[in-house]
Amino acid sequence: MAGTAQTMQGLGGGRQATAAPSSPYAIELKGISKSFGPVQANRDINIAVPRGTIHGIIGENGAGKSTLMSILYGFYKADAGEIFVGGRPTPIPDSQSAIRAGIGMVFQHFKLVQNFTVLENVILGAEDGPLLKSSLGRARRELEALSQEYELDVHPDALIEDLSVGHQQRVEILKALYRQAEILILDEPTGVLTPEEADHLFRILRGLRDQGKTVILITHKLREIMETTDNVSVMRRGTMVATVKTAETSPEALAELMVGRKVLLEVEKKPATPGRVVLEVEGLTVRTDGVERLKGVSFQIRAGEILGIAGVAGNGQSELLAALGGIASAGGRIAMNGVDLPLKGHHSNGQTRRAAGISHVPEDRQALGLIMDFTAWENVAFGYHNAPEYQKNALLMDNAALRADTEKKMKTFDVRPPIPGLAAKSFSGGNQQKIVVAREIERNPDLLLVGQPTRGVDIGAIEFIHKQIVALRDAGKAVLLVSVELDEIMSLSDRILVMFDGKIMGERDPGATDERELGMMMAGMTEAAKLGKDA
Repeated sequence: MAGTAQTMQGLGGGRQATAAPSSPYAIELKGISKSFGPVQANRDINIAVPRGTIHGIIGENGAGKSTLMSILYGFYKADAGEIFVGGRPTPIPDSQSAIRAGIGMVFQHFKLVQNFTVLENVILGAEDGPLLKSSLGRARRELEALSQEYELDVHPDALIEDLSVGHQQRVEILKALYRQAEILILDEPTGVLTPEEADHLFRILRGLRDQGKTVILITHKLREIMETTDNVSVMRRGTMVATVKTAETSPEALAELMVGRKVLLEVEKKPATPGRVVLEVEGLTVRTDGVERLKGVSFQIRAGEILGIAGVAGNGQSELLAALGGIASAGGRIAMNGVDLPLKGHHSNGQTRRAAGISHVPEDRQALGLIMDFTAWENVAFGYHNAPEYQKNALLMDNAALRADTEKKMKTFDVRPPIPGLAAKSFSGGNQQKIVVAREIERNPDLLLVGQPTRGVDIGAIEFIHKQIVALRDAGKAVLLVSVELDEIMSLSDRILVMFDGKIMGERDPGATDERELGMMMAGMTEAAKLGKDA
């Protein structure tokens, strides 16, 4: 560490050396308040984060977690309150001030230039002079030292666009460390990671802590909190309701603090009673950029059952949803209630799918589920604008009826804030997801296609969305569930198909398998699939 610290002194963008710590706390926030118009995002927040710890911050979507961290990183200015770094009052009017104070932040949506190398991204904005050659040479040596010390395992010359999501996240961590961050904030860091990538990330965070760094982890996943953090603070509706030692609490207690009531952490559902075949898929293939992403996939879904698709991201699940939803062109056959559906990906196919009784909650809510600059009520209309209840006459939509319907859906699904006229981009990620889920489930489809239904969603909303999916099944509807969360697949599904490299590896009964067997199949280990078939 001494050699690393000496190398870092004098690098452009780095912070100045400071005197010895005068406080046991890396960060203290005192009396922080922040409003956005009528919405009070933070109200008189007090929190103290001990040095050299991993400190979790949890709360429902809209509880104010991200706003609080954005104030700490200088993206927002608090209306009231003070920030102390290492015991010293530290005004942070912008992100450069945060960096100089030794604070780094890794956002849920990465801030990387895709066609730049790792090295170029790391030094961007932290060059130590007009000539890049010396900056690059010095940065390369520093990156190699940091990568080895913290097991980040990223090649400096790799292009960002060629890296997995997990490796891109490591680049963001390297950027912060290169700028001499002693305090690292991570906002929902595992929302886009596979289980293996998430496990590696937490090994990195524990290594950072063991080297004396302080980590602030914003997440809604209680398992991650219990396994990774030393202390955890709970926020609810803009206020700080508790800070406890992680070893002295439980998932159930934290969930109750977050929501203000007891929360059911396990999915309660009766055994399925499958009926007629709703969806038939035969020999489905999808090619993109000349590569076969889906390779002869065949299966059926019956009324009154949830079919879960398990697999590591990038093994054909997204292409499967796109083909079934009419977004991607495909070969093979798709039949809904015995009627063949068109296989050419075209914008009109979405309407054909909806007319056939299919609703679709896409995996990427921002790219495919919403238009971010449009209001909530406009987004609720998408795909259903021709519905009779939204029509005033042959030429005009009944906007008042649409706003009223959106307000009703927002109340039912607890979307916060419940303002139909607010732009989609103004809602937190979890509340954006609730808008999409409400729009699709409330249409009472014969088949619900749902990808990553609870990605970035808080514990209370997860419970609600799971109940809605099960209720749809119990009403005799069919559900195709795609999720990278194995516990979600196992608790919701009545049958599980495992995908690897665009193919179906096998089918499992959730009650007769476990995460180890599914994980082996997800990794393409055919012996696990064969054993299950023989059994």
